[in-house]
Amino acid sequence: MKRVLIAGESWVTQSTHIKGVDSFTTSSYVEGVGPLRRALEGRGHRVTHLPAHLVPAGFPSTAQALSGYDVVVLSDIGANSIQLAPAVFEKAAPGSDRLGVLRDWVTDGGGLLMIGGYLSFTGFEGKAAYRNTALHELLPVELLPEDDRVELPAGARAEVTDAGHPALGGVTGEWPPLLGYNRVRTRAGSGVLATVNDDPLVAVATRGSGRVGVFTSDCSPHWAPEAFCERWPGYGQVFGGLVEWLAG
Repeated sequence: MKRVLIAGESWVTQSTHIKGVDSFTTSSYVEGVGPLRRALEGRGHRVTHLPAHLVPAGFPSTAQALSGYDVVVLSDIGANSIQLAPAVFEKAAPGSDRLGVLRDWVTDGGGLLMIGGYLSFTGFEGKAAYRNTALHELLPVELLPEDDRVELPAGARAEVTDAGHPALGGVTGEWPPLLGYNRVRTRAGSGVLATVNDDPLVAVATRGSGRVGVFTSDCSPHWAPEAFCERWPGYGQVFGGLVEWLAG
């Protein structure tokens, strides 16, 4: 059993309804973590989910707090949400460099996985902003300085380049199409295990005593359609394999 912290993969949507001269708003809270959590728990792992709105106040700020986990997963949550704790952002009080703490925890033996989305890697309009943080040099890929999203409305299939690597969990056969990903560049010394449109999709590397990995598409809709994240048996193999390899 591995202990996994998933940060992100939730959002709040606010809609405005206009009916003639009158209008009103409604709000809803949505979690996209379900497929990933079910896949990992189905392999016997213990998953803790820290929703996006709780990340600024609740993300671990010390190595001791991170030591309760074997692998940290960042999925569709930007660097600002991790770095700007309420005391820092609202009261201008110095606080922990939590991405620096996370980097050091990984090099001391932890595991880190970044999964793609509009607020992963560089992200929508550059707002994920990991390229300017301590995590950039830790990742097994290089991030673009501009909006890195590639939308694939017609779908594109992954090409496995290292089927024997244990981080892919022994998955075989054709992967269902994906509808988008974050474009990144291959980094020297890293292993690219799968590509999409000739860009890295799954890449891994060792950093000190720890391990890092990326999956540059999503783990839930819209980039990961239901055929990929709900109906494909390989989904659990890929993400289970990644978490188990990252945990060492």
